[in-house]
Amino acid sequence: QVQLVESGGGLVQAGGSLRLSCAASGSIFRVNSMGWYRQAPGKQRELVAIMATGISTMYADSVKGRFTISRDNAQNTIYLQMNSLKPEDTAVYYCNVVEYGMSYWGKGTLVTVSS
Repeated sequence: QVQLVESGGGLVQAGGSLRLSCAASGSIFRVNSMGWYRQAPGKQRELVAIMATGISTMYADSVKGRFTISRDNAQNTIYLQMNSLKPEDTAVYYCNVVEYGMSYWGKGTLVTVSS
């Protein structure tokens, strides 16, 4: 079983940057996929970025060129570097890992972008 803890959220002005981290309790070396999702108030949770076996890396169109997902296997940590932030990026950001068909979620970290 994998436990995930996100950190790095906060309040930032439009145009600024944040780096989110997701620390996993176990090894992430062999997971099938890992990704970041977000949920804005009153909206459904949506995919932001994902790294998966066989499909490399994918990004939502709204964040392409601004966000970068990465992993550090030695630290069992997943990152999301967010640049050129916009007010519409305001949401709770969740980390997700899929391992052996089981999907694990963190509790989320709030990102607020002021205009």
